[in-house]
This record gives sequence, C-alpha cells and structure tokens, in this order.
Amino acid sequence: MTWTTRTTWTAWTVAPEPVDSPVAVALWQEYHTEVSDRWYLLHEGRRTDPAELERAIAAQDWAELTPPGGQLVVGRYEGAPGGCAGVRLLDATTAELKRMFVREALRGKGGAPLLVRAAEDAARALGATRIVLDTRTDLVEARALYARLGYTETEPYNDNRYAEHWFAKPLDR
Repeated sequence: MTWTTRTTWTAWTVAPEPVDSPVAVALWQEYHTEVSDRWYLLHEGRRTDPAELERAIAAQDWAELTPPGGQLVVGRYEGAPGGCAGVRLLDATTAELKRMFVREALRGKGGAPLLVRAAEDAARALGATRIVLDTRTDLVEARALYARLGYTETEPYNDNRYAEHWFAKPLDR
C-alpha cells in the first residue's frame, strides 16, 4: 500500500518499509539522536554520548513494527527518505504510534500529517479501532501535530519513564 500527496511544489510518498532496511536504520539513527539530544540538553546541558546512543538504539525491539503485529512506514520527499512512523498492536483493538519522525530540513512541507495518517491506515489494517501514543513535554511540535490531527490527551496507558503526555484517537473505519 502506498500513500501519496502532491501539491504544485512538493511530492511525498509513504509506503511500508522493512525495519532493517538501510533507509529505516538511518532514519532511526537521526530520530534517536534528535530526541536524545533534546532531552539531555534540557535536563543535563549536554548532548548524548555516541556510545550511549548506540546502546539505546541496539536495545530497541524493532520487530514490534513488523507484521503481523506492527508496521513501519517511510515517507520520501521527492524520492529521498524524509521521515518514518510505526505502529504496533497493544491488544486486538488498540495500536500504538511509535517513532514518528520527519527530518528537520523537511518539516513544514506536509510530511508529518501524511506519515501519521499512513500509520493510522496501517493500524486499521492490523484490526485496530483506536490508536494511542506517548510523548514528552519538550516535543512541542509533536504535541501540536497530534492535537491538529484529532488526538486528545488521555490518562497514561504505559509506564514509559520519558513520557509526560499520552494521547488517544478513535480510528473510524
């Protein structure tokens, strides 16, 4: 399945991607570097130690974003990898949005809403009727995006030590 949006000056395509593809690995490296650096700069006044970052990435369970219980989608802007989003089933009807990321140079070009919608479509295809996510206070852009796309803040559904905000949205069929 491929999702596309076009305007007179941009073109995004979004399609499923294997979690271990070179494109996915590069996007995850960028994603983790950014969110980790933002956290450490805010709380400890330093960037993430590269070895620490590598350990954190290696500790992730990327298999959760593979069928039959999950899906990763990658957005390409004018053919070049520009962002990603994943979903995983928490139970038979609830999916979780994970690893939503758009490269900094491509933000504001329409990719983020397209990636979220593609992830929602993937969640529906997995049987979910509801999607949830967690995020941090310092990720202001993400919280604003989710609110614009119809997500509402809700009670915590997990014990993620970095999460400060939890959102949910029904997935209409």
